[in-house]
Amino acid sequence: MNYYTQLIFLKEGQVELFNYFEDQVLPLLDKYNGKLLYRIRPSRGNVIESTVGHPYEVHLVSFETREDFQRYAQDPIRQKYMPLRNESIAKVM
Repeated sequence: MNYYTQLIFLKEGQVELFNYFEDQVLPLLDKYNGKLLYRIRPSRGNVIESTVGHPYEVHLVSFETREDFQRYAQDPIRQKYMPLRNESIAKVM
């Protein structure tokens, strides 16, 4: 099993666009043996300390193999919506 964690930082005013992107691509996980284990929107009050800023969301996903993850990343439907991701996200760690 392979686990991936993302801290997602949005551009100002792009919450709706990002959420639309997520609505299109997250359902594709199952197709590639992926599971969304956690999708967290931490409030500032829940963050004790940070040196990187405050993420909009934190994702923890798993895939059975690295190849499954790579196939998900290259999925044609996901690729179609990548411009929305790029427009809405400031950075991902």
